[in-house]
Amino acid sequence: MKRSPLLSIFLIVLVDVLGLTIILPLLPFYAESLGATPRVVGLLVSAYAICQLTGPPLGHLSDRVGRRPVLLVSQIGTCIGFLILAYAQTLWLVFLARIIDGLTAGNLTVAQAYIADVTDVENRTKSFGFIGIAFGVGFLIGPGISGFLAQFGNTYPIFAAAALSFTSILCTYFLLPSVVPHPHPELERGLSRFGALTQSFKDKELGPMLWQFFTFTFAFSTFFSGFALFAERRFTHNGLPFGTKEVGYVFAFSGLIGVLIQGGGMGALVKAFGESRLVKMGFATMTVGFALLGGVYGIPYLLLAVALLTFGSAILRPSLTALITARTARHRQGMVIGLMQSLMSISQIVAPVIAGFLIQTQFLSTWAFAGSVFCAIGWTLIAVMK
Repeated sequence: MKRSPLLSIFLIVLVDVLGLTIILPLLPFYAESLGATPRVVGLLVSAYAICQLTGPPLGHLSDRVGRRPVLLVSQIGTCIGFLILAYAQTLWLVFLARIIDGLTAGNLTVAQAYIADVTDVENRTKSFGFIGIAFGVGFLIGPGISGFLAQFGNTYPIFAAAALSFTSILCTYFLLPSVVPHPHPELERGLSRFGALTQSFKDKELGPMLWQFFTFTFAFSTFFSGFALFAERRFTHNGLPFGTKEVGYVFAFSGLIGVLIQGGGMGALVKAFGESRLVKMGFATMTVGFALLGGVYGIPYLLLAVALLTFGSAILRPSLTALITARTARHRQGMVIGLMQSLMSISQIVAPVIAGFLIQTQFLSTWAFAGSVFCAIGWTLIAVMK
């Protein structure tokens, strides 16, 4: 019986996301233990994102040579970065580890392009939901693993992430079927890659959706780059500030909601509302979630705010991605998804720096309200698309 390529790519993304989510709640505290301030932590996240701007070339390269070899290179870079991070004794080695990982970052870009290759337009939103399920499961399990292993030492979660990264390399090599790369007529006619990207923004339908994706990723980056240090300064548990364990459990709670929505309800939501309405609903819910987060101090209200943010992002990301890929020619899927990765990288460059500055200067509520503003901007861009 023929193996489903969607199952293979789901397993690969899941293992990659598990490695990422093990590191996510630990990294800010790990950097702080080596003398980093919130501003430096913000710069650390930004350094990774600056290097991650290789997204369009990797996506574009995968259009030419195939998804599988590019995905392997990306995963090998991630594994090397984790190993350097585990042995880091100084901040510059932490920066080096994140830079190496960032330079080869393209796992999600290529995985999404692969899904676009093997699915038709009608089933694409549901198929992109597999990415959301992988993220949900990863956020459900990964942070819990990190919180548990961190009590034995900060390096234990990092070695676990490296082991998972190596496993994802094996999964890609042995499980992922190859797909035929698509030629680029635009480039054969002499149109530069930069020109093709510019055309994407000039497209009256595609352009506003790309800007929507940017506002979403900026808000998303604001939350995940700053939440650990925000929670450390805003919330306490058993009389102590939040640490890796508590932040990990909050992320696990977020992951559970993501799994419930994208694992069981995304298909029904698409049929009931359609992608465009889900995008609008997602931005509205995230706007409220950020506003609530900025004004609360109790843990129950924190969990409610996180639930709203998770619901909004869980329905928004796959719906918006499906709309963008449906508007994109098949031979440009990798390039445009790579462009989306670059927009995410730009968000991850700017948002962590702003978040680090606001948190270090104790403007904690302002940090949350900034995310709310960007979600509101994304919602208003819907009018441009009509």
